[in-house]
Amino acid sequence: MKATARSIFLILSAFMISLCSYAQDADALVKRVREKLNSVKDYQAEGMLVTNVSFMKVPQSNITIYYKNPDKFRIKKKDGISIVPKGGVSVNLNSLFAGNGQFAAVPAGKTNFNGMALTVVKLLPLDENSNIVVSTLYIEESAALIRKAITTTKESGTYEIEMSYGKFANWGLPDKVVFLFNTQNYKLPKGLAFDYDTGEKPVVSDKNANQKGKVEITYSGYVINKGIKEEMFR
Repeated sequence: MKATARSIFLILSAFMISLCSYAQDADALVKRVREKLNSVKDYQAEGMLVTNVSFMKVPQSNITIYYKNPDKFRIKKKDGISIVPKGGVSVNLNSLFAGNGQFAAVPAGKTNFNGMALTVVKLLPLDENSNIVVSTLYIEESAALIRKAITTTKESGTYEIEMSYGKFANWGLPDKVVFLFNTQNYKLPKGLAFDYDTGEKPVVSDKNANQKGKVEITYSGYVINKGIKEEMFR
């Protein structure tokens, strides 16, 4: 019996050591991701915003995006009607780490996404007042890039972000962001920020329908760490 008890103890000890090792790996990976994102103090970017919501007809828009670390994010439209889901700052990855930055990183295994082997980490905020309940990050470990993030919030349900990278990958900045959300959770159209720049109004049908919405931002270029005036965020 003593030998059996000792064997069980050794197995449990090895299991706990393994769990601690995985947790440390997750913390280290998230730290690398944050350091890359934090190397960007500010940026101005040009891009194209395309909104795909089944019951709203909205033209694509040329936009300018302004960002200042850690969580100031503003989209300005150049023509037509453009739409960003309420809480649109979440299109910016840094918002996942904004606030007091206190969270637990929990390893959640490996997966394949778009032909890439990714490491899955769940972020659990330690601040009970945080609007975020949990964020699941799908990380390209070798490059410390978030390829996909699924976030569940208290107020706006669950949304998903997918990122494609190119020449600005070293900064952690994507060439394209796809934002997927549940239109009912965002309470359209009031849950959307949009301007009638040309006087044209969107075509709305069943606004109470529980459907998927998609916002795509394709970036054509960034100006990084050159300074952004505070007035750009007002």
